[in-house]
Amino acid sequence: MELYITELSKYFITLFISLYTLECFLVFRHQDEERRSGCYIRQNLLMFLVHFSCFLVICFETGKVEYLLFYVLQQILLFATIVLFRMIYPKGNRLIINNMCMLLSIGFVVLSRLSFERAIKQFFIVTVSIIMGMLIPYFIHKLKFLKSLTWVYAALGAAALGIVLILGSVTYGSKISYSIAGITFQPSEFVKVIFVFFLASALYESHDFLRVVLTAILAGIHVLILVASRDLGSALIFFIVYVFMVFIATGNWLYLLIGGAGGCGAAVLAYQVFSHVQVRVQAWQDPFSCIDDAGYQITQSLFAISSGGWFGLGLFRGTPDSIPLVEADFVFSAVAEELGIAFSMCTILICISCFIMFMNIAMRLKDKFYQLIAFGLGVTYIFQVFLTIGGGTKFIPMTGVTLPFISYGGSSVLSTLVMFFIIEGLYIIRQEEGAKRVKKKKRRRRTEYEERREEQEAEEEE
Repeated sequence: MELYITELSKYFITLFISLYTLECFLVFRHQDEERRSGCYIRQNLLMFLVHFSCFLVICFETGKVEYLLFYVLQQILLFATIVLFRMIYPKGNRLIINNMCMLLSIGFVVLSRLSFERAIKQFFIVTVSIIMGMLIPYFIHKLKFLKSLTWVYAALGAAALGIVLILGSVTYGSKISYSIAGITFQPSEFVKVIFVFFLASALYESHDFLRVVLTAILAGIHVLILVASRDLGSALIFFIVYVFMVFIATGNWLYLLIGGAGGCGAAVLAYQVFSHVQVRVQAWQDPFSCIDDAGYQITQSLFAISSGGWFGLGLFRGTPDSIPLVEADFVFSAVAEELGIAFSMCTILICISCFIMFMNIAMRLKDKFYQLIAFGLGVTYIFQVFLTIGGGTKFIPMTGVTLPFISYGGSSVLSTLVMFFIIEGLYIIRQEEGAKRVKKKKRRRRTEYEERREEQEAEEEE
């Protein structure tokens, strides 16, 4: 019985997530949120069907009632998030919230399969993060002084990273976290958001050469601290975000070219200086030549992806546990092995639809500060997705970053939730900007009509 359910469920799960992904892009046919409501309702239904189908298999495969109870708790959380957000922020963007919940549900499924204890921890972190995150759109909308905290952002970011460099604990050769009262934080995940605010605040009014140089010095301090901590994956994200935000703020292609050349030079230097970078490059170039050592992780990842096929082996039918750190850096490989390449491709497309919506919001915002924030957060998000999936599929060398919402990691999921809720606040600002423009047009038309009417009356009197 379990075998039949597992086999049939693979096709239903793939069908449901494929239809969900299709709706992610059909949404862009309409500019008005009300006209998109049909897509959103279908997305909600398909998301719950994917989640239910996956946990049906998990419950049959394990035969443990705690998985059923855990599924019920997840359903309550996801349903409450969608409903409460709609009630609190009727002008919010539902695609972002739907995709956030969809990716979180995928993460819960995969983590429940890999480690039930870690899935429970992730669930509680997500619950607390969502409760806190619900307040963020309100503050983004109301707090106008955020534009003037340029140097505060720079100081906070550098200080948080500096504390890790001095007091942080070493994990796999890098200083990326420190603990307070038994709770472990990875500050670089939160500083990514602060860093975007710093750049937006520094560049939205003035982006002359001196201002660009000053921001480059301060951004360089952030990157150098990360390099000194050997957190090269985060350092790369910070660098890319800086280069693209300067380019968007100035529109100067020369800055983009200089940034690209500087990045290539930094990559060569890092290869010469850091031995673990040399190991990762070797594993990327020919992992099978060092399959028992440096190439073991990536070769196991490739075996997992290739063995899954289009529809996957089925939950609990693969061996994702053979990949070291599979729940963090290589969670995409676990998804591909047991849920299939088609499911994995849909997951990537869902992430891309989030990025497209971020860019859509950024382009339509009139306030330069908010526009830069939306753009910077969008680049941060999609580049992290690229690094994680690219590293796990041998497209690029491994960087050690997590897949947002799906990988295990409290700091990662909290910071990504903060990003998404900030974008929601910016979308509400965009909606209000649009409403003001409509009022101005109506007022202008009314004034023009009244002037024409007065002219006609004057002509009639003559």
